[in-house]
Amino acid sequence: MKHVFRAAAACLATAVLVALTPAGPAAADPDPAPRVDLRVLVVDDGGPAVGAITAALDGAGTPYTALELSDAGRPTVDEDFLSDTVDGRPRAKFQGVVLPNENPFGAGSAEMAALAAYETEFGIRQVDAYTYASPAVGLDWAQDPGYMGTLDGTTAEVTAAGKAGPFGYLDGEVPFEDNDPQIGESYGYLAVPLADPPGDAVFTSYVDAPIPGSSARGSLVGEYAHDGRGELVVTFVYNQHQRQYRLLARGIVAWLTQDVHLGVDRNHFAVHVDDVFAADDRWNTELNCTPGDVDCGGSDAGLEPDPVRMTAADAQYAAQWSDQHDFTLDMAFNGGGSVTHRAGNGGADPLADRLLADQAAYRWINHTYDHPFLGCVQDTTVVPWRCETDAQGDTVWASRALIAAQIQDNLDWASANDLTLEDPAELVTGEHSGLVTLPQQPTDNPDLGPALGDTGVTWLAGDSSRESGQRALGPALTVPRYPMNIFYNAGRTEEQVDEYNWIYTRAADGGSGICETSANTTCLDAPLDPRTGYESYIVPLEARIALRHALANDPRPHFIHQSNLAEDRIAYPALEKVLADYADLFADDAPLVNLSMRDIGEEMRRRAAWRMAVDAGEVTAHRIGDTVTVTAPDGTHVPLTAPQGTTRQVNGTGQEFGGPYAGLRSGWSGPAGPGQPVVFDLAGTPQAPQPPEDPGTGGYQCLPELLSLLDLLGLLEAVCGVLDQSAETEVPDGVAEPVPYGPGDTVADADTGAEPAATAAD
Repeated sequence: MKHVFRAAAACLATAVLVALTPAGPAAADPDPAPRVDLRVLVVDDGGPAVGAITAALDGAGTPYTALELSDAGRPTVDEDFLSDTVDGRPRAKFQGVVLPNENPFGAGSAEMAALAAYETEFGIRQVDAYTYASPAVGLDWAQDPGYMGTLDGTTAEVTAAGKAGPFGYLDGEVPFEDNDPQIGESYGYLAVPLADPPGDAVFTSYVDAPIPGSSARGSLVGEYAHDGRGELVVTFVYNQHQRQYRLLARGIVAWLTQDVHLGVDRNHFAVHVDDVFAADDRWNTELNCTPGDVDCGGSDAGLEPDPVRMTAADAQYAAQWSDQHDFTLDMAFNGGGSVTHRAGNGGADPLADRLLADQAAYRWINHTYDHPFLGCVQDTTVVPWRCETDAQGDTVWASRALIAAQIQDNLDWASANDLTLEDPAELVTGEHSGLVTLPQQPTDNPDLGPALGDTGVTWLAGDSSRESGQRALGPALTVPRYPMNIFYNAGRTEEQVDEYNWIYTRAADGGSGICETSANTTCLDAPLDPRTGYESYIVPLEARIALRHALANDPRPHFIHQSNLAEDRIAYPALEKVLADYADLFADDAPLVNLSMRDIGEEMRRRAAWRMAVDAGEVTAHRIGDTVTVTAPDGTHVPLTAPQGTTRQVNGTGQEFGGPYAGLRSGWSGPAGPGQPVVFDLAGTPQAPQPPEDPGTGGYQCLPELLSLLDLLGLLEAVCGVLDQSAETEVPDGVAEPVPYGPGDTVADADTGAEPAATAAD
């Protein structure tokens, strides 16, 4: 607080001296710009709104300090906590502040007063993660006109100011989810800005929606500029998974950090198609199992597999589809599947011929030669299968030689057929075998890592439903993939719906009843209609889940199977909905990023290294004027988001880094030399307004501010406005007290209702 009083008094004295001093040559003043550390302060009440913003910071790799309000031993927010002096230069320790609401410390709080003074002094912005509409945040009460209640199904809009400002990467609409009509998923307040705000305060709405029963529109996200401070006011509750928040998260963080922060946030979507050139066994709708699987019997029981395999026409359609949708599929191939087909068809394989002719339409990944299980040797005499053991009781494993041969034989087949792989070091094993497969195989095949080394594999696909994180195995790092609930054994719509019903309906409804005992699966209210259930239920659900991953800055790919591109071509409606929904929501400058498996693995590796360095306190970063300086451990790549025109400075010259995305520039910058910082120049970046500084430190003068206030009374009013942030506002009759988080919003996942967990069957 003393900074504010000292600056005000100094300003008056200095202004008089300046006014009476004749003009002369300007003195050589030191750089007055303060140092602002690139770290966010998060004051956490434990609610989902603050948690959602924290998740966005975590996902991007943006450093922050969290203060738990419930922690009696937390630091006190005061001047010393917020700022100090480094090398004679004032330092702001935080570049932005996230609060649960406009004042979580209570009326008359010295901590809130200290924050207000700090934000004014250093030009720091504040996000009110969730608050109700009131004059304290520049809004009228949510009445006459106004609305308070459930926002499920509401379609909000980005205003012209929002498009010109922090949300320009959106096309316009911000639809609120309504996944279950029986549950309120998002509560909020719609209100108009104050008609006569105090002083020079201004409220600018960035996202609004129609107020029911009125021609007016009420703000849901807006900026309240007052008393030399800027607050982003959010008047609806959300959690980190809900689409309406995910659409806005990027803009909230960009506004908070004034477009400059450590970390990278992009929307990713990649799709791997497994078993290409091979065939997948078909689900039997009468037996409710897949002939050929251990739990369905085989030829000894009179059952023969009924394979599903793409045709040349399916391959031609896939290439056309990829071109029309400007989306590259990753084809994980088994060359032995084509060899087997040719052997049984007089040497002919029109599918392989067509795919090879169109190979440039795709990226190609080694999926082993003929898809064997590369973990333990399976004993299929029991259901479920178990790992075979030797006379000593030790697990019998697929050998190193077998694994290496499966990898190398597929590479040799590709070479013989002039098939160019994206990277020969990428590998998808059949059923992700060789890696831990619970419950039967609780450890990795010990021969897998050495075989990967023998064949030069450095990127190994994993199943994110089993292991969501990246880890090392021998010389390789895993790339976890999301399984889509479009089953490997379904080429026709009716097969997909029948199997879906078997898994996700109660035994009393004709299903298996698995959903009644599984902790990870939700039962359907009733079986899906075989004729309409796929398009009406499965496609929207799978598209919503996949899009949620994409909007969460999650680079992990999704995977389906070649059977899903055959016969009824059931994968395309879901993929098309993901792409169409995304295009409807985002502007052209924020495209979906479709990375190769290698690049996804590298992205995850860099993120893990960066997070480790940040968590260990080995990263420091600050901004002084147009210069950003980052110090990190040797060899660490640095993620930065900054305005267009920003360059990496190397030996006094500017070099590009990253690329344009969502109106800014972002990406990873390579490490500097040992012990050297990474330096960026924010060329052309508008400077944040600099507040008055103590003249005793050689800072700048505040005569323009004094003249704009005209007299001492005006200055005192401005100072008092800064200090008096904790005054209570009387709530008028008829206005409800704020709902803390709204019905249904304390759950971890916004997708309420029946959302079955994806299965990992291969």
